[in-house]
Amino acid sequence: MASAAVKSFTLIFYAPASAVQACKTAIFAAGAGRYPGPGNYTECCWSTSGTGQFRPGDAANPHIGSVGALEKIPEVRVETLCIGEDVVKGAVAALKGAHPYEEPAYHVIKLENY
Repeated sequence: MASAAVKSFTLIFYAPASAVQACKTAIFAAGAGRYPGPGNYTECCWSTSGTGQFRPGDAANPHIGSVGALEKIPEVRVETLCIGEDVVKGAVAALKGAHPYEEPAYHVIKLENY
């Protein structure tokens, strides 16, 4: 009987360009961006630029912008692979610690292997 396969996830986050390197350094140190196999690839990700939009609420303490004002800023979307639930949880915690926003936007998507 074969053992259960290790779960894989994609971590996606958005950050201002000035914070992307610090966020990447943190998540990679937590084990994100490593591909299994003989190539031993590390620090792998995909990035693209876009525009983020948000309006801080009354109780917010925004890093960028002002409470109640709609803000549109250039941001970078970063996607990376996380092998194992412990790795994705650690990467999210590292992202939250490194990201300048009060509430960083991120997604975790569980992957299937077909």
